[in-house]
Amino acid sequence: MSLVAELRAAGCVFAEEEAALILSTAAGPEEAGRMAARRAAGEPLEHVLGWAGFLGMRIAVGPGVFVPRRRTEFLAGHALRLLPPGGTAVDLCCGSGALGAALAGAGAAEVHAADLDPAAVACARRNLEPLGAAVHQGDLFAALPRRLRGRVDVLVANVPYVPTGEVPLLPAEAREHEPLLSLDGGGDGLDVLRRVAAEAPQWLAPGGVLLSEAGGRQAPAALAAFTAAGLEARTAEDDGLGATAVLGTWPRPPVTPPPGPRGRARRDR
Repeated sequence: MSLVAELRAAGCVFAEEEAALILSTAAGPEEAGRMAARRAAGEPLEHVLGWAGFLGMRIAVGPGVFVPRRRTEFLAGHALRLLPPGGTAVDLCCGSGALGAALAGAGAAEVHAADLDPAAVACARRNLEPLGAAVHQGDLFAALPRRLRGRVDVLVANVPYVPTGEVPLLPAEAREHEPLLSLDGGGDGLDVLRRVAAEAPQWLAPGGVLLSEAGGRQAPAALAAFTAAGLEARTAEDDGLGATAVLGTWPRPPVTPPPGPRGRARRDR
């Protein structure tokens, strides 16, 4: 049976495209056959290939690691536009480090990434350390160097935002092959987002921006969490990608005009 026929029989909608990717990645026919069998058994194509496409880059991924979604390119685009030349960027809940890789490639002077999952951290290091970025393991901001407080220009946090009750409704590829830690966002899906928003002002530079992803119907609650933290919040949407980005700017302090020259008031004569 050809690779295309095997994949089509397994229910792969884009069997021709997937077969072509497998053949272009495999070292030979035998490896291609093993890869096709893994895909036919339900593994995500990106895990089978060992990489995922993201903004024209090949991001290394592997079993047990969250696969970067195409819709997250929308979040990345906003982050790249907001990154000042030579700025400092952080990729929180980094997974494979796709967002951090995009920021590092755009010329950020300093990029840090962090995740709680050891498999994600190992994968992110493969992607980010060759770009000069640092990857840390730990729970959200606790993983970051203290010296970054008040210095971060762009903070991206692609947090888990699937409500707990909806996790069983996800496609089998996600449910069975990606870590629950990267999917389950708690009761309404925003537990982690609220934690990030609450602490972000301690880390953002004046004028720095926090960017996160959420489901469309979660946007009002996500905005409220950003606003409650003192951020100037807004959302952006891309209907074609089904993407919703939440952006919050840490305000710059008001500029106090310098005092005027001292002198005696002129007297009318």
